[in-house]
Order: sequence, then C-alpha cells, then structure tokens
Amino acid sequence: MNNQFDLLIDSYLDTNVGVDAGFLTAELATGLRQHLIQLQNDDQLTAAGIGNETVKDNHQKMRGDHIYWMDKAHTNIYEKEFLQLAEDFIERLNSTCYAGINDYEFHYAVYGEGSFYKRHKDQFKNDDNRKYSLINYLNTDWLEADGGQLWVYEKDKAKKILPQSQTAVFFKSDEMEHEVRTSNRQRMSITGWLKRV
Repeated sequence: MNNQFDLLIDSYLDTNVGVDAGFLTAELATGLRQHLIQLQNDDQLTAAGIGNETVKDNHQKMRGDHIYWMDKAHTNIYEKEFLQLAEDFIERLNSTCYAGINDYEFHYAVYGEGSFYKRHKDQFKNDDNRKYSLINYLNTDWLEADGGQLWVYEKDKAKKILPQSQTAVFFKSDEMEHEVRTSNRQRMSITGWLKRV
C-alpha cells in the first residue's frame, strides 16, 4: 500500500531530487502562508546570514531572504501541523531508507522582489549534522516570469523547480548544490533540514 510520503521518497531515490507537487494540503499551505504574512506584518522576520553560530556572516552577499525559525512550542495550529507532518515524513524515511534521522530544524523564508540565494550546499563546513534538505513552497499562481526558481545541480545537469504552493523538494544536503534565482515578486517557503545528531 502506498504511503502519502512515497512519491517524495521514490522520486528522490530515482533522480536524487525528490519532488511532490501535493506534499502539503491546500488548507495547510494556505494557513502557513497566512501565518507567515502575519509574522512579516508583525516585523518578526530577520535577515538571514550564512554559516552557523560559530562562523556566522550577517554581512554576506550570498542570499537576500528574511527568516523566522519554527518551534513546536509556538501556538500556531498550522505550524504545529506542519512540524507533525515533518516528523511523520522522517518516520517513513527512516523505516524505508534506514536514514537514521533523529532531529530537524525548519524556518519560514521570504524573498522580496530582487532577492536571490547564490549556488551553495546546505551543509556547514564545521558541522555535518544536516543530512537532507526539505523545502516546501507557499506561493500561489507562480509563473515562470516571476523568477525565483530553485535550480538543483548534479554534475553537468540542472533541475529547475517552480516554487508553487504545496510543492515539496527533497535532496541530500551535502551533495546537491542549488540556488534560488532572482525573484520578481515576493516568494515564500519553509526550508528545513533533517539531521543526525
């Protein structure tokens, strides 16, 4: 019997970049988007840096997004539902792929018009706990002309993904270089990492 997470896992196993256009329900994606807009209106987002606390660079020119970290202690019902979904996905991943994931972290990310994130990998040089990257998009009616595409590179090939609402993307944090192309309108997502600590 197919599990709700098998499309994302199977497409990852087939191509090294898992994509599921319906990973989030429409209701959950809408609730998360509305919550993120409220956080933005309440001035809760901060400019993203690069690196971790040991080597953080807040004056970098690599990325232009603003973020807000998720936490199970937060009271928003959609955030809680998303984190439970992530835990259920981890359980399925561990049981089918023996991934050994035992921790995670996620944040909301907003790219304003003209923002981007240059080509990079998601694993720190001084910390290899991040094993997989999991990105979820919250943007409605996204068009090619809106920019902001995710490009994931493998050797001489690139996979281009539109940041369309409900879509999830999944890949190895230490293997896949990727970038966010310049966005021509506000772009919203939840980005996170499945960890082995």
